[in-house]
Amino acid sequence: MRFFFLLLLNTLLLSGFNVTAQSDCNCSEANLVKYYAMNQDNDSIGIAQLIQSLQHSKNEACKIFAMNMEIEQLFNHKRLEDALHQIQTQENLLNALNCKASLQVYTNLNYAEYYRQKEDYENVSKYAFNALSNAEDQHDKKNELKAIYAIVHMFTRQTQYEKNPEYIQRAEKIIASLDEDYLTPTNYNWLAFEYETIYSFDNKRLKILDTAMQYASKAKSIAMRYNDNAQITKSFRVFEACSCQRSDYPQALKYIDSALYYAKRIKKPMNLASFYFAKAWDFLEYNNFAEAIRWQDTSLFCTEQFEPGSPGTMNLYYGGSLLYERAGNLQKALAAFKHYEHIKDSIFTLKRTEKINALELQYNKAKNEKTIRELAQEKRIYILIVLACLFGLISLVFFLRQQSLKSKQTILETEQRLNRARMNPHFFFNALSSLQTFALQGNDGKSIALNLSKFSRIMRETLESTYKEYVTLEQEMMFLNEYLELQKIRFPQKFTYCITADEEIETDDCMLPSMILQPFVENSIEHGFTGIDYPGNVHITFTRKANQLLVTIDDNGKGFSGSVAKENNEHISRASQIIKDRIYLLNLKLKSKASFSITGQTDRKGVLVQINLPFLHHDQVT
Repeated sequence: MRFFFLLLLNTLLLSGFNVTAQSDCNCSEANLVKYYAMNQDNDSIGIAQLIQSLQHSKNEACKIFAMNMEIEQLFNHKRLEDALHQIQTQENLLNALNCKASLQVYTNLNYAEYYRQKEDYENVSKYAFNALSNAEDQHDKKNELKAIYAIVHMFTRQTQYEKNPEYIQRAEKIIASLDEDYLTPTNYNWLAFEYETIYSFDNKRLKILDTAMQYASKAKSIAMRYNDNAQITKSFRVFEACSCQRSDYPQALKYIDSALYYAKRIKKPMNLASFYFAKAWDFLEYNNFAEAIRWQDTSLFCTEQFEPGSPGTMNLYYGGSLLYERAGNLQKALAAFKHYEHIKDSIFTLKRTEKINALELQYNKAKNEKTIRELAQEKRIYILIVLACLFGLISLVFFLRQQSLKSKQTILETEQRLNRARMNPHFFFNALSSLQTFALQGNDGKSIALNLSKFSRIMRETLESTYKEYVTLEQEMMFLNEYLELQKIRFPQKFTYCITADEEIETDDCMLPSMILQPFVENSIEHGFTGIDYPGNVHITFTRKANQLLVTIDDNGKGFSGSVAKENNEHISRASQIIKDRIYLLNLKLKSKASFSITGQTDRKGVLVQINLPFLHHDQVT
């Protein structure tokens, strides 16, 4: 096969790709690109030669296609910044072509993929919809389909599941209209997976599973003809997921074994940990705890061989801790959870280190460029030296004072990050306690899974808040809503809540400091509503007054009288000090007049918290 490929490549090279008579908007290497797509796992040398040959073509469209292949290779190897540079080069080349409109879709799709891997879904939305518009204008169904895939993925990661059906049905029509080729199994498996995902959030529509199974069967049948083991594997994974949804665990185990069989036949080595993980959960639901533990052990061993310390490995350890606990092996459950915590800390430390290194590289690059410019202009060097001396003399006057203020600010900022980090475990353990209470009440597994999904989103938002200074008001309201829903599981029939914002406030544009409200809301529930014999209520409102955002947290709990004040004093004092320090830093940075107060109600029971913050727009803090 490799010999045939190289022979074909040399023939094209000798013939100049047969593109000299074509326009700059077409490239005659379509069949070769198809070969590349089907054989990229086992002929990396041939792929590199193909890319190099297309780059030297006189046809600009061929260069665009060559860049697409190179960008895809960079994405596969997680070299995102190199991929971004190549995308920008491709964009510059397109801007110089007369037929930019017909090829612009490729650059937009590449940008969408780059930002998808960066998890920047605002930019994914921008470029995916641009690509969709480009493809529609050119009646390019295949690229229209790629754009839809990116849009559906974006809505899924943003938990906007209700927007997906429209685009999934649109993709369904496009896939049905395309001629069968090597991509057909991929397209049908995508449909099958999306329909199975829809079922996860709408379990009253059993016919959705039938549709998912039908599309997965089509994908498998066609993939068999193309010997595409990767797509055959994905089809069996869909079969296994649908069987689990129907609680047919013996059949699910058969399907996962078939998936493993074909996964091991894929030429490119892959991590089988997720397959073993699925098999372990199938055995767990089938109440075969010994086999569940055995396959979970295999899953963790496998992921440590392929991707030690990765986010995927972190998730497998977290899922493993839940599985071990349900299977009755508390020792392994604790060990898996500790390993999950260790990887989680390592990942966030690595991200911080990468950010620092990136900033340092940017600084050094700017410094070197400045030095080169100065060496080229001797007169300017002397001027800069004189200015530097004057600046140094002036700086000496204020040096000690500035150093003191800077040191104080740095210490406070560090303390605030540590305080937010300390708040996270406290919150996680309370939320896990809520889920444990819910599970012990005899609820079914699907309800527990849905609440675990809520908890995972809250956990992710809380972890990210340790490193994010600001969030949108919309994100804060969603976070508080999901947090209070979990607390209602823990304290059923104990309280109600209401979260409102003035209609004039654009919640997706208004910004406020992250995790600044949660301690007070938690105090209302954990302390204010403890021991009361009447329904509790907490009302959170967001109001704009001129250039201020007024936040009120009003509850009808026990208040501060008598023993209640002593009981709540430590928690409130700690939360108050954290908020005081954060507001101090906010006022220092923005020269604002933010403040807060905590008072007991004069005419009834309860506590009123009022927080005055500067009204910030998104572009003021980014």
